[in-house]
Amino acid sequence: MDARKVSGLVIGLPANMDGSEGPRAQSCRAFARNLERIRPVNVAFWDERLSTSAVERFLIEDLDLNRKRRAEVVDRTAAAWILQGALDRVRDQATWL
Repeated sequence: MDARKVSGLVIGLPANMDGSEGPRAQSCRAFARNLERIRPVNVAFWDERLSTSAVERFLIEDLDLNRKRRAEVVDRTAAAWILQGALDRVRDQATWL
């Protein structure tokens, strides 16, 4: 984190479809608490509901990737999707200031 001068992290929060938080979301929050004990860092949680399905749809419809290739890239593409959503939100809030 020092080498890349990280000032904060965006962690995908796997909420249930009704917005409640189950065991996976609680695990993500525990991870962030444990990380902050080791190394103070700003953490933002981002709702990751439907990110994988949105990315899958993009990979199929826009890029026409086959199943094998989608399996190779879906997780990192979903992570990028989540981060981009958070960055867009920050940008949009900044324009309202």
